[in-house]
Amino acid sequence: MAKSQQSFNKAEKEKKKAKKKKEKMLRKEERKANAVGGNLDDMIAYVDEFGNITDTPPDPTTKEEISTEDIVIGVAKKVEEYVDPIKKGRVDFFNEAKGFGFIKETGTGESYFVHINGCEYQIGEGDMVSFELEKGMKGMNAVRVKKQ
Repeated sequence: MAKSQQSFNKAEKEKKKAKKKKEKMLRKEERKANAVGGNLDDMIAYVDEFGNITDTPPDPTTKEEISTEDIVIGVAKKVEEYVDPIKKGRVDFFNEAKGFGFIKETGTGESYFVHINGCEYQIGEGDMVSFELEKGMKGMNAVRVKKQ
């Protein structure tokens, strides 16, 4: 005689699976039988003027009319302030042999790199200068540097 292909453990698992499926079907039928409120009016909720959820509809006599011309769509235009691109400062350090240095801006105290190619005139340490800023590889660089 041939031995059964299914082991005891496998048969038990299948029994449990069938039992769960049957229980699920029973619960589904029970929910259908006990279904409450198929009426749409029972499911609708309203929001009153204070933002509270209520089941009573709002009074149409207190409705406020709004004209379409009063509705503004978009972002308010930003008023741009004019910022003077020419800044003033003092040469903090300048190495003439290597051709670079740093300018410290008056007012903010920010320090900016300056190269000899960005200078329109010969500058040295301690000179008061006016300059403009440009984005460089490692930060802001002073360009169009002029002595005052």
